[in-house]
Amino acid sequence: MIRKALLLRVLDAASMQRWNDKIRPVELTELDKQAHKMIIAYTLGKYEEDKDEFDWIEVIEGGLFEFLQRLVVTDIKPQIFHRIKEDKAKYRELNQWVFKELESIISPLGDEFCERFTNHFFSEAPGNINRRILDAAHFYATKWEFNIIERANPESYEIEDIKKSLRIEQEKNYDLEGMAQLVMYHRLRDFVDLCGQLRFQVRWGHIHRIPKTYVLGHMLMVAILSYLFTLEIKGCRRRCINNYFTGLFHDLPEVLTRDIISPVKKSVKGLSRLIKQYEMEQMREVYSMIPSEWHDEIKMFTEDEFTSTVRIDNKTTMVKSNDISDRYDGDEFNPRDGELVKVADDLSAFIEAYSAIKNGSKSPDLDYAKASIKKQYQKPRFDIGGLNIGEIFADFD
Repeated sequence: MIRKALLLRVLDAASMQRWNDKIRPVELTELDKQAHKMIIAYTLGKYEEDKDEFDWIEVIEGGLFEFLQRLVVTDIKPQIFHRIKEDKAKYRELNQWVFKELESIISPLGDEFCERFTNHFFSEAPGNINRRILDAAHFYATKWEFNIIERANPESYEIEDIKKSLRIEQEKNYDLEGMAQLVMYHRLRDFVDLCGQLRFQVRWGHIHRIPKTYVLGHMLMVAILSYLFTLEIKGCRRRCINNYFTGLFHDLPEVLTRDIISPVKKSVKGLSRLIKQYEMEQMREVYSMIPSEWHDEIKMFTEDEFTSTVRIDNKTTMVKSNDISDRYDGDEFNPRDGELVKVADDLSAFIEAYSAIKNGSKSPDLDYAKASIKKQYQKPRFDIGGLNIGEIFADFD
């Protein structure tokens, strides 16, 4: 069962500042970095997914485990952290300490989840394709940040050394087809860069909040919640994958339209539908940046993202999440729980409002958002696909 402590710990990453020993023209946080990393991992993974050893679940969970690790070790300077990783004994000790720090908040997710967490860091086979994709995505996202930092610190101490080390790490991954594609083709780089720009779009932009959150980091929170929800209801592999990536990409059109808050969308009759139509039109620009074979999947992740669907007789059919749990919970149906993703989206917004109020950001809008979201799920047992949503919100009482 997902508990309040884990949700608030994940949001802590929105307060974790990156490159805080350098001049930063924009705020760069750990939550946004991890979100960008997973979008890059998706981009790289699409070129490897036909290989026998490739596994989307390993990529998704590996990214989640490494994110949780960063919540604990974020104060360790990267150069020192990589030196520790080179010493297997020291790195093992560090990860044993990390697990002890996180055990109380991840243990409610079950023994199997905790075992997979420890195996990710303690296994002796770090060089498989799934780990390499995560490593490559990590360094590419870091280099993307560094390109911003370098301009503000052209003669700063360490800049040349950091630039050199990032180039060396990137070159190690040139044999990954996706990395070669990113280097050679500017349109694919444009896609990754466009997604990265969601780091600069502030959520709740009209309200002073602590911590501030950005659209990209919010997308990762929704992805993580969607995945954990699906694990909890024992969804099939494809259901887990589809729900995660729907969460990760569900607000991608906002890079073209900006983050328009729900009260504004609902203020004028038909405005929400008009905005959705405009988003779909603008997404044509995004589709021009990526291979045509990806288009149907990205459409599933970004259009009607809160609708539950399955694939029957090679045709997409709208259903309810409860129908998926009862009849279509199999990889052959390519199920996606839009309703669960919507719950994850609402819960993420609720946590943002809850934390801002707790941290002293008083606002009628925050109070209204917190109360109205919770009210939707206040029935004694509000469940979707077998997940008791009300119990999760009740944990915040």
